[in-house]
Amino acid sequence: MSPRLVVVHERFTERGGSEQVVQQLIGLSQNSRIFAPLVDRALLDGDLSATEVRSSRLQALYRRPGAYAHLLPLLPLAMRTADLSDADVVVASHHAFANRVRVPDGVPLIGYVHSPARWMWDRAKLRGELGGRTGAAALRTFGAASRPGDRAAAGRIDHLVANSRTVANRILRWWRRHAEVIHPPVDVEFHHPAPVEREDFFLVAGRLVPYKRVDVAVAAATQLGRRLVVAGDGRAMPELRAMAGPTVEFVGAVDDVELRELYRRCAALLFPGEEDFGIVPVEAQACGAPVIASAVGGAVETVADGVTGVLVDVDGRDRVEVFAEAMAAFDPTRFDGTTIRANAEPFSRERFRSEMHDYLERRVDGWERPAVPRTLRLVGR
Repeated sequence: MSPRLVVVHERFTERGGSEQVVQQLIGLSQNSRIFAPLVDRALLDGDLSATEVRSSRLQALYRRPGAYAHLLPLLPLAMRTADLSDADVVVASHHAFANRVRVPDGVPLIGYVHSPARWMWDRAKLRGELGGRTGAAALRTFGAASRPGDRAAAGRIDHLVANSRTVANRILRWWRRHAEVIHPPVDVEFHHPAPVEREDFFLVAGRLVPYKRVDVAVAAATQLGRRLVVAGDGRAMPELRAMAGPTVEFVGAVDDVELRELYRRCAALLFPGEEDFGIVPVEAQACGAPVIASAVGGAVETVADGVTGVLVDVDGRDRVEVFAEAMAAFDPTRFDGTTIRANAEPFSRERFRSEMHDYLERRVDGWERPAVPRTLRLVGR
């Protein structure tokens, strides 16, 4: 029988890249389940909809989808008291408190780290978070108080995997530990080019939250009078609409098929923020679209400067001005869609599962690959 794998996830309160990672992690064993303190079951689709997902007692206090900030101080306790007694192996999908889990004696704990909590360790990442200055001050105080416990919890993890070299460097700097890099999975099979003409517009896609710096793209496009399509929704939408000129179009949240069509038709994707890894630029490249990205974070690992896009040096410079310069100078004829697509293919889901299988075989005694696809089920708490 396959080892009992328990994947610990921060929370299912929104869809994002970390949820795609969890969806692939549960396929590493025919005998697996998930623990997450907070679960919006409407977000459990694909394999997740058929998986055993257990939540915590905090679930009773989670009443409005996406609203969990009031429960943030309680999440470390929820992780620390999670019942993992049935686990043979635990993989913690971490970006805030998943490292706080306690495993039974002799059970290996693997940390797949999207990032150590940026708001905990990097004060610059508090821009625009949790209700302005008051919220940022409260989060800053909570973050500073949480650092000793965060580092101590990281020290109890048996093996660490980072989703990018950027995150591995943070782990070394903030947790004083080394981590192996395994890039997250991207659905490059679904995202593929089509025989359609590219059009004269730039694209921004994803959640509209402050740290993604969509404001930079909107301001640059408005300054240049260039067409920009903004696909996504989030709390930054009112601010972005207020600053946008007539060439900026907001299409709101789009489904996967609509987003793929935008990737296929845009002249280039704009990626002005700093991401731990950044799945959106890889999806765009899988569709043959070049990317104009800030030369920071995960983008430097996924965008080949001058070959599949342009990496913009934003260090110490006005980000709007340098993006406007890059957009004004951008020549789509310099880029070959087939070459761009080839750059994205190594980030596939199959590659992720294979690398994680190999990692577990090296780190966990008696680990075996599943012989056949497993059947999953959903249970409530």
